[in-house]
Amino acid sequence: MTNTKIAVIGGSGIYDIDGLADAQWTTVETPWGAPSDAILTGSLDGVEMAFLPRHGRGHIHSPTTVPYRANIDALKRIGCTDVISVSACGSFREEMAPGDFVIVDQFIDRTFAREKSFFGTGCVAHVSVAHPTCPRLSDACETAATATGVNVHRGGTYLAMEGPQFSTLAESNMYRNSWGADVIGMTNMPEAKLAREAELCYASVAMITDYDSWHPDHGEVDVTEIIKTLQGNAANARDLVARLPALLGATRAPCPHGCDRALEYAIMTAPEARDPALIAKLDAIAGRLL
Repeated sequence: MTNTKIAVIGGSGIYDIDGLADAQWTTVETPWGAPSDAILTGSLDGVEMAFLPRHGRGHIHSPTTVPYRANIDALKRIGCTDVISVSACGSFREEMAPGDFVIVDQFIDRTFAREKSFFGTGCVAHVSVAHPTCPRLSDACETAATATGVNVHRGGTYLAMEGPQFSTLAESNMYRNSWGADVIGMTNMPEAKLAREAELCYASVAMITDYDSWHPDHGEVDVTEIIKTLQGNAANARDLVARLPALLGATRAPCPHGCDRALEYAIMTAPEARDPALIAKLDAIAGRLL
């Protein structure tokens, strides 16, 4: 058994956690550069918590410039065991309406301008992301979200686009009709892939703000309307987060789905051929094996 430390990565509209005991903002240095911001740490109902604003306080990072590797490294470095992503998204499904929450279980990664792995030349690794979210953690998020009274959809495919522009109508129709995506956002990739490389359980709570551009009755995405919906969603998101400590508990057994052992057979480079400089950078991410 190990101590649970829940990390929440907050997206647009979510910039802190209410009610943390012994709350303090802590600056964390990583070999991958500075995270998006300092990390808010403390405890909630006896469970250690950490909060990282994905875009930084004041929303200074675009989806492309978010330092994803530094963010995940920093959370692993301070002892986080479970990561919950909370982010805004558009919907491709009539029944997934603005204001609803989706507990995402699959991704289509269409980003192209971001570093997507901690590994590379000098230490090659291939982790499986066939099932990129943790069912145990997703169960807790679903239970917590349902208790807030929000309409919750369990399971959905998140199309991660590069941004920062929203989709064209042609793209929106393709993602919805041909590709079978359910929601669209700009930030869960490569975040989910990096969390898997870091052997962290990861769950994604997507807060629907709009119908993207495909819906004939809603037209193009309107940032004013998105912000209005976000403000309503933010209160529900804080309520969800406040319920997680009781659901996850102060201690945890090894992940039954193997998220915390994802690197067990993933590292391909022979020990004598590994780049010492890269190995040094991987101290938090893969120190268990390296």
